[in-house]
Amino acid sequence: MRILVTNDDGIHAPGLETLEGIARALSDDVWVVAPETDQSGVSHSLSLNDPLRLRQISEKRFAVKGTPSDCIIMGVAHLLKDHKPDLVLSGVNRGQNVAEDVTYSGTIAGAMEGTILGIRSIAMSQAYGAGGRTAIKWACAAAHGPRVIRKILETGIEPGIVVNVNFPDCEPDAVAGVAVSAQGRRNQELLRIDARQDGRGNPYFWLAFAKARFEPGNGTDLKAIAENRISVTPLRLDLTDEPELTRFAKAFEE
Repeated sequence: MRILVTNDDGIHAPGLETLEGIARALSDDVWVVAPETDQSGVSHSLSLNDPLRLRQISEKRFAVKGTPSDCIIMGVAHLLKDHKPDLVLSGVNRGQNVAEDVTYSGTIAGAMEGTILGIRSIAMSQAYGAGGRTAIKWACAAAHGPRVIRKILETGIEPGIVVNVNFPDCEPDAVAGVAVSAQGRRNQELLRIDARQDGRGNPYFWLAFAKARFEPGNGTDLKAIAENRISVTPLRLDLTDEPELTRFAKAFEE
């Protein structure tokens, strides 16, 4: 099995190293094509006004000055055009990608691009908690990743589906199981603007979430992570809402 690996945290991210290890537990034919720099939050964007610059780091390992979607296209349509990958793995992201993160995440977008190109694709993210980015439990994803991927592949991924996997913020032996979850929804009232001033008194702003207790919905990815379970969520690229499609069709028939 030929595996193409990417991420959105950049070619030097520890999560990419973790994912390479996961991929090598599944195959000895692993290719890495990842962004030259951090591309977190770029979603499914493409570099249309700038050239893509490709830098080979080592055998089967490349950096692209571009987005995760650019990386997958470069890997499939250029580097591996004569023998395309059988699987795309994107991640392991630094932090969970659940609920509304799905629409912003470059990690998930990398897997989406693989799905668009007709390749089975899985996005993987590692949640972290109060310890912050310096205390991420990468061992959780490393220990459970191969088993979860094998089960997903054994079950089968239908065309047009990308699978979103999130590992909880705990040590590997503290994982409480796997939950096949729906995409959750956060309390958007917690979203706020953090206004500041630079050294010259000019204003600048950060997007931030206020810290407050929030009870995630049952059966959601948010709930799974809160309960130390691995969340597996199949996402459909076709965003059409069938019930609303019918309702609007009836409305315009009048």
